[in-house]
Amino acid sequence: MPENRPSPARPRRLPVANQAALPRPTEVVLHRPTRLNRSLRVLRQNPLGAFGLMLILLLVVVGLLAPMLAPYGTNEFAGLPGQAPTMDFPFGTDKFGQDVFSRVIRGARISLQVGFIAVALGTLAGLLIGAWSGFKGGVVDVVAQRMVDTAIAFPQILFLLVIVRVMGPSMRNVIIAIAILIIPSVARIVRSAALVERNNLYIEAARAMGASDGRILLRHIVPNVAPIAIVVATTLLGGAILAEASLSFLGLGIPPPNPSWGNDINVARTTFPINVSAALFPGLAISLTVLGFNLLGDALRDIFDPRLRGR
Repeated sequence: MPENRPSPARPRRLPVANQAALPRPTEVVLHRPTRLNRSLRVLRQNPLGAFGLMLILLLVVVGLLAPMLAPYGTNEFAGLPGQAPTMDFPFGTDKFGQDVFSRVIRGARISLQVGFIAVALGTLAGLLIGAWSGFKGGVVDVVAQRMVDTAIAFPQILFLLVIVRVMGPSMRNVIIAIAILIIPSVARIVRSAALVERNNLYIEAARAMGASDGRILLRHIVPNVAPIAIVVATTLLGGAILAEASLSFLGLGIPPPNPSWGNDINVARTTFPINVSAALFPGLAISLTVLGFNLLGDALRDIFDPRLRGR
């Protein structure tokens, strides 16, 4: 005879009120790291980038507080001409008896002013030209890129010399010349990024909603390619300051007696075999500034590069 087995008891369904009282499984919320946290992490992993940032911050502080930090005025006679570094004159004096330490500090403000303004103007113009060229394509892209190729093929130092020579040596003309020189490099890189952005689905969605080309360019293309332009601008800042120093060294940059690192090196040429410090310390200031901006630019590339965000 078959054995009578008790049927398994069915689980009772609790009332609605009791089901609400049951504990729910814990929800796991994944917090996406913010741009600030990612930036701090990249700086911790990149000590050279942090060192470059400290150099730039130090330079900015020195430039802003130059009138208070410099012990002597711009053209103030401090001591005997051509003195070696001493306790009273840490960097010595030039052939005019001016304190080299004071001129190096005051020259930081002019170098930063020229570099930041020129790079900002050149980057903005290159960003708009490159984004428009890559977004429109066709004849617009071909004409714009041929003009960019022509400008890049022209020797940079000769390009600067021609512009400043025609316009005349002044701070404003140096800024304009460096800004014009920066435009082709920024436009070429931004154009490559715009070619990728214009094929994304959100561009097609914006077109389907009736957005004009100008609105798509300013609201979608430019904000997405702007981080690349910022990285390029950071690396170009060192080159802009070096270009200003080169023009001042050749007598076509910041007109004397304004404090300029390149102008101070030019003045020290006549006393260079005897007074090395008059040319050494302005040259070190230029080298450290260019090094700081290059290291900072590499760190910013790691922060803004989408391919490195998941690391």
